[in-house]
Amino acid sequence: MNPFRLYLVTDDQQDLETLKSVVTEAVAGGVTMVQIREKHGDVRAFIERAQAVKAILQGTGVPLIINDRVDVALAVDADGVHLGQSDMPAETARCLIGKGKLLGLSVENEQQLMEAEALPVDYVGLSAIFATPTKSDTKKEWGIEGLRRAVVQSSFPIVAIGGINASNLDDIITTSVEGIALVSAICHAPSPKQAARELLQQIEEVHSHKDEEQV
Repeated sequence: MNPFRLYLVTDDQQDLETLKSVVTEAVAGGVTMVQIREKHGDVRAFIERAQAVKAILQGTGVPLIINDRVDVALAVDADGVHLGQSDMPAETARCLIGKGKLLGLSVENEQQLMEAEALPVDYVGLSAIFATPTKSDTKKEWGIEGLRRAVVQSSFPIVAIGGINASNLDDIITTSVEGIALVSAICHAPSPKQAARELLQQIEEVHSHKDEEQV
């Protein structure tokens, strides 16, 4: 199973109880990876949130990824870290977390995509495919064609993030991208479980349709 297929990124505006509820439901609905995001700089709160989510993921096989903070990932023994361009250098992060953990890197333009090829990462997060309210500092919108080019250029699995929902998901999947990362489409859904299930179903239908065309 591809762990990147339906990648939940949590909303750091949601309180701990809401976060736990969203993750529990989303995993029941089929998300394949969970990244905890905490942008407020409160390390103690971040660790608390990460430990709560780790407990929910125990025994599910769904990897826990920590956004930005290698120290938090080490503190809770998470499955990996996802770095932004202004975070710790990927080489340093890899030395600290070791070879057995996942390391992701956000890439915001073609130059960064090329530079990532020489880094010790496991996957690349292409940001942002479309402009989105959850990321106010978007430097570039890759769009469908930009994503398609990036998939061809990169030797790493690519996870697409930014403004993705059921209405544009088919176009995203046809680029052969490895994974889809979502915040609002799951975190703010009336039923995160149902949202995750329907999105996963949509992903699988497009994949099977593509496979049929290639036969």
